[in-house]
Amino acid sequence: MSTTSGVNVLRYSALAFGVFYGFTHQRSITAAQKAATARHEYEHKQQLIEQARAEYAKSKNPTPPSLEKSALDQDPMDPKFDLEAYFNALIAQNP
Repeated sequence: MSTTSGVNVLRYSALAFGVFYGFTHQRSITAAQKAATARHEYEHKQQLIEQARAEYAKSKNPTPPSLEKSALDQDPMDPKFDLEAYFNALIAQNP
């Protein structure tokens, strides 16, 4: 009879160890998922903040149209000066 009780002790010990291991493993999986979700939410909020900053900067500091490069604003002393493009832009501006 002592061998049967020894086997039962081993069986219940293994069962208790399995339940304990499953519980701790499930807690670690849940904690990792919560951390990944929190990190994803933080990155999403950070991306939204950067997008809002860019939109705010764009609305507060619009580029003036005078700073845009025009064919008429070219320097004739520049080696890349294109006389034909200059004349085409001049004709298009003054029809």
